[in-house]
Order: sequence, then structure tokens, then C-alpha cells
Amino acid sequence: MNFFNTFRGRLLIVLALLLIVTLSVQYFLNLRIQRDNDELREAHSQALLAGFAIGVNGMTKPDIRLQDFVKSEGKIFYTNRNKQRIKDILIIDNKWQVWDSLSGQYLPTENDEAYTVLKNVKDLPPLPTESKEKLGEAIKNFPNADTEITEESKTVTHVLPVQTAFGRWHILVILDTEQEKSAKLASQPLVFTLAILLLSTIITIALVWRFSRPIANLSKAARRVASGDLNFRLDDEKRTDEIGQLAKQFNLMTEELEKTRELQNQLQEAEKSAVVGRLASAIAHEIRNPLNYINLSLDHLRNKFKPEDDAKQENFEKLTSQLKVEVERINRQISDFLRYSRPTKLELNPVNIREAVEDSIRIVEPQAEDQNIKISLVERENVPKVLGDEKVLRSVFNNLFINAVQAMQKDGGNLNIVLSSETDCVKIEIKDTGNGIPEENLEKIFEPYFSTKETGTGLGLAIVKKIIDDHNGKIGVESEENVGTTFTVKLPKI
Repeated sequence: MNFFNTFRGRLLIVLALLLIVTLSVQYFLNLRIQRDNDELREAHSQALLAGFAIGVNGMTKPDIRLQDFVKSEGKIFYTNRNKQRIKDILIIDNKWQVWDSLSGQYLPTENDEAYTVLKNVKDLPPLPTESKEKLGEAIKNFPNADTEITEESKTVTHVLPVQTAFGRWHILVILDTEQEKSAKLASQPLVFTLAILLLSTIITIALVWRFSRPIANLSKAARRVASGDLNFRLDDEKRTDEIGQLAKQFNLMTEELEKTRELQNQLQEAEKSAVVGRLASAIAHEIRNPLNYINLSLDHLRNKFKPEDDAKQENFEKLTSQLKVEVERINRQISDFLRYSRPTKLELNPVNIREAVEDSIRIVEPQAEDQNIKISLVERENVPKVLGDEKVLRSVFNNLFINAVQAMQKDGGNLNIVLSSETDCVKIEIKDTGNGIPEENLEKIFEPYFSTKETGTGLGLAIVKKIIDDHNGKIGVESEENVGTTFTVKLPKI
């Protein structure tokens, strides 16, 4: 078997593809986050350079304020993006006083005496710096630079010392830290990783469900077979992997088990029939000898000891006739018993099923006429012949017609026989309007020795089914109490 067509091969391929896709997506997301970080750093650097450039220009041109300088045209480095990021630019002279301010918040003021008053750096609010180490010796003049950058910090101050003719000056560029964007960029890897893990988990669960479903089906099938249901079959045998082979072998096993059970049932029936046959032969021999003697004795009595008186003669004939009828009934029951217990020897020939049915109808016509029963025979189309033993099949219809007439008692009714042809068989429907069969008895009527009649042997319908089975046919029954019963016989056509 090709490895890639196996269950393990497919599972490995799927897992490998899942791993490749997961790593590829994670790599792509990492590249995207790295690009965003680079763009953020680049924007930060450009804003910082722009701030220092503005500060240097403000120092070289002390007669122009920073506010006026940035409003003049031609400052390509001072873009709208830089304007948003630069919160303020401070120029600190060598005396640690604010010489100029871009925002105008810390510009020099005049006192009542018209003197210019510069604000000292120490008077400024706390300024979070990127790194206090960069300040060096100047840290002692920046007591308000002790505040470190935290998550709550909205600005960060960058300090650039500049050596001038008046001593060392400093340029302070205060930038927006863009904490929200930074936090978003920092959280993106975690969010994307969680999303990938969630997607991978969902796909894995779906794959596990898909791959474990055939195993669950196999477990369910094993439980059903263990409970005795050998008709169950798995649908996974069409697969080309190990599961398909296992399902195919399981179905073959259940088929063999079903055949074995059928053979065991047939063997039990054969053994039972053999025992019953031997018993029947012994009983028939022991009973028929006395019956023959009784029957001959009755004939002798009727011929030799017939009374001369007419009244006594009529009574004598009635009694002897009843005795002969009872003897015949016992003999017939023995014949039915022997017929069921012994294997049927069929003389198969083409049989015109209509003629066989008509012959059987003639037997029940007198009784049907007495009970006001109407018999109808309908042949829907030219029904073909069947291969069977005409005499044996006639006994089938005799039995079914007699049962139907007896079921309608003396209240009258209808006995309808319909002959039709199907694809591979001839169908005979026998429908009466009798008392019907209780639902709890429908499954038992073909069992031997089951009868609802007080004088019945329970072998009539059992013999009928046995004969139909011997002809490779089928018989079914449908019934409703107080409505009627329909027997359906199907025999293979020639």
C-alpha cells in the first residue's frame, strides 16, 4: 500500500501542512510587526532630528523665535507628522535658563521693571528622559529629570549639549512617546500568536474528530454485532487506507458470522426434522395399523350387520359414517405430520398457476356456497408458468383456501384471488374478509404445531411455508382483526 494512502501517512501530511502554515503565518506576522516597529523608530528618529535642527537654527539666530522660525516656508524637515510628534523644543543657555521654547509655554517674560526674566530649568515640570546616563555631569542641573519613562508617560525628553561661544548650551526636544501605538505593537505578537494557537486547536480538533469517527463507528459496530445484530455493515470500506481495509475485513467477518448462524439454524432444523421424522414414522406405523383394522371392520359391519328396520338402518349408517370420517381425519393428520417431518421430493415441471388455483377453488366451492361466500379469480396479465410440482403446489392453495373459507364462518364474505407477474416471479394474492389474525399471532402462524383452532394440528401453514421454501419462493401475510387477511405467495417464474 502506498504510504500516502495510509491513515498514518495522511495524518502526518496534514500535521506537516498545519505546521508549515502555522510557521509561515507567524513568520509573516513577525515581519509585519518588525516593519511597523522600524517605521515607528524611523518616524521617531526623523522627529528627533527635526527637533535638533530647529533647536540649532534657533541658537544660531537668537533674534528669531522658534515659533517664527518653523512658520517660515521651506522647512521640509518639519513635516505634519513631525509637528504631531514634537511637543516642545527648549533652548537652555549656559546658565541653565530657558532661552527659547517652541510651544511658547516657557518663553522669557518681563517683570514690572521691564527686565527680561528667564525661567530656570529647575522650575520646569518633571521631564521623563530616555536615558539619564546621557546627561553626564549635567544631571545635577536637571533635578526634574529624575522621573523615568513609564507606561503612563506621554512624553520623553532628549537632551543635546551644544558648545557655543557663550559656553555649553543644551537643546531639549520633548517628543510624544505614542504609548498607545507602542503598546499596540507590543501586544500584536501575543494577539496573533493566540489567534494562531486557537485556529490550530480548532483545526486539530476537527482533524481528530474526522480521523477518530471511523474508529468510533467500528466500536459501535462491534457492540451491535456482540449484541447479535449480524446485519450491520460499515460504510467506511470504500476508504483506501487502513481504516478502509479494517472496515472491509469487519464486514466480511459479519457476513461469515451471519452465514454460520444460518447454517447452524439449518442444522438445528435438520436435526429436529430428522428426530421428528423418525418419531413420526414410528407413531404412524403404530397408529395406522389399528386405523386400517378399524376402517375394515366398519366396512364389514356395514355390509354384514346392517339392521333390517329402516329407522335403525338410518341411525346405523349415520354412526358408521361418522366413525369412518373420524378415522379419515386421524389418518389425514398423520399424513400431514409425515409430510412436514420428511424431506419433500419434488417433481419439477412447468406449471400453469391459474389451472392449479382453479382446481383448488373447486374443492372449497361447495362450502363457500353454503356460507354465502363469493369467490373471484383475477389474472391481471398473461401470467407465465412456474417451475414446480403441480400436486404439491395444489395442496398449498387447498390449505390457504380452506383456511380463508373457515375464517369467514357462516356470515358470508368475499374470497378474492389475484394473479400477477413481477420482474422475476409470479405473485398470487389470496384475500378474505374473515375474522383476521391477532397481531401477536402473525409471527407464529407458520410455526409447526401452532394453531388457534380447537381441532387443528398446527401443521397446515407450516407445511405451506415448507413447500414454498422448497420451491425457492416466498410467502407473507397481512391481517387486521374483523377486517380480513391477505396471504401473498411469490414463486420464481420460468
